[in-house]
Order: sequence, then structure tokens, then C-alpha cells
Amino acid sequence: MCGIVGYVGTRNSVPIILDSLRRLEYRGYDSAGIAVIDAHGTLTGSKAEGKLGRLAERLVSEPLQGSTGLGHTRWATHGRPSDANAHPHLDCTGKVAVIHNGIIENYSSLRDRLIAAGHTFRSETDTEVLAHLIEENDAGDLGAAVRKTLREVRGAYALGVLSSDAPDQLVFARSGASPLVVGIGENEMFVASDSPAILQYTRKQVILREGEMVVVEKGGYKLTDFVGNPIEREVTQVMWDASSA
Repeated sequence: MCGIVGYVGTRNSVPIILDSLRRLEYRGYDSAGIAVIDAHGTLTGSKAEGKLGRLAERLVSEPLQGSTGLGHTRWATHGRPSDANAHPHLDCTGKVAVIHNGIIENYSSLRDRLIAAGHTFRSETDTEVLAHLIEENDAGDLGAAVRKTLREVRGAYALGVLSSDAPDQLVFARSGASPLVVGIGENEMFVASDSPAILQYTRKQVILREGEMVVVEKGGYKLTDFVGNPIEREVTQVMWDASSA
């Protein structure tokens, strides 16, 4: 089981993401990675095969900083454990980063089509097709590009998307059993694949259901279905703590 974490707000996202990923280590994983939008508006990141400690060590010598970011711990499905197959995965332009839990069932045919169209792949994963599809579908609205991409893929998944063209946004979607939860803070938002990962930051949470997508900014979030229809859901106040979970 993989782990997903996202943060957008006013603080440096990197220590928050690393801390939250550590709280998901119980899931098991073989590699870890992170991507952020830095102060210059550039998407940058780091990833490493092995335990989260290896990524943390790499970030000491090659530090990252940015107030919008994604983090991931991967359990290999398509592609062996390696730095190249660790998430996040990028599009050809280096502007879009994607993290993903689950399986894209039709990735092989999508990959063949994208390669024929001139896209260059750098990993063996099914996840990377998502980044290239979003690149093709992006006409200036990241949420719309993700929705269009989701109509092209089949599978059970949870995914997160970051783009330097939308530096103050994160987009997440859920199809199937892979869980996602949005945490609501003060002028900051958190997303994770399990509540205990972000309980130390907020107890106000909204759980995504099957076939739902959320666009998250530091001031709030917009929950929709895959077509774009808005969804209203009551915020849950989590009363238990991480040790109880």
C-alpha cells in the first residue's frame, strides 16, 4: 500500500510532508519522493529507492523548499523498485508532477499512443502515463485537465497532481478503494491517504468518496465529481488520536 501526502499553505511544505509520510510507513513501501513549487515558481523534487530516511538524507545535502508540495511512498506494482520508478513522475515539460496509488489498467495502450505522439517516458510505471495525459489535456485549467485525463483511464486509484502553471493548487482524485482525506487548517490545507498522517496538523477533515475529485488551495477546497458537478459534504471533526487509530 502506497502513501500520499499533499500540503498547500504558507509554511515550507517539505518537513510537513516528510513528517506525514513517516506516519504512513506502516503501510510498507520500497521508495519515496517529494515535489514542490519553489520560490521561483519552478517545480523541483527528489526521490530515492529504499526507506524514507534515504530521501531525508538526500534532502539535507540537496534541500528543497516550497509552500505547495506532494509526497509519496511507493510499493512497486509496474516497474521494479528504483529511483527512476519512485514517485512523483513528471511530464515532458517538467511542469506537471503526479503521485498515484493503485493500478491504471489500460496504461499499456495509453503509453504506446503517447510515445507515438512524441512523448518521452523515463520510468517503467503505469503512473507516468497520467503526467503525460495531463500535459496533453492542459489548456490552462489544471482541474479541467485532470478531469479530462480521468475520462481516458481505467482502474482503481488515488492520485495527486502538482503543476508549476498552477503553483497555489493541488488536485486529487479517487476511483475505487484507495482512500483520500482532506485536512482543513488555518490558511493551509492538507491531503493524505489516511487520517492519522495529518492529525497532528488538523482534526477538521473531509473524506473523498468513489468518483470524486478535489482542487485544494490554501484558503479552501472545491469538491466535485469527475464531470465537474459540485459536491457539498459536512466537515468531520476527528475526536480520536493517532494512537487510537
